[in-house]
Amino acid sequence: MTKLIEYEEASDEVRLVYDDIRATRQTEYINNFWKSIANHPPTLRRTWEAVKEVMTSPGELDPLVRELIYIAVSVTNGCEYCIASHTAAARAKGMNDVMFGELMGIIAMANTTNRLANGYQIPVDEQFKT
Repeated sequence: MTKLIEYEEASDEVRLVYDDIRATRQTEYINNFWKSIANHPPTLRRTWEAVKEVMTSPGELDPLVRELIYIAVSVTNGCEYCIASHTAAARAKGMNDVMFGELMGIIAMANTTNRLANGYQIPVDEQFKT
């Protein structure tokens, strides 16, 4: 298991990122994902900047939809940590048990039909191409 870098023992470079995470998310909590990748400060900084840009910048997708997409990809990739953390974030943004159940059904169906399409090597219909 990777060492978790707590704020008190962190370098100034890591503390700057932790401070930005706290300010952006309006919380004092730094989760284990960030504490773990803080073992390599350039990765911490680069990853946080990318996540912050994708998940918090203004856009057409609202924050809950962004979390639902993150959950879907995390389920497909089998990332227990990301499923748990983004499910918690989605619940904080309004996701309920019924929505979660519908999401799991969509993920399962998409994975099934994706595998069928790949296995059968189905050519894409001309009308679906852009």
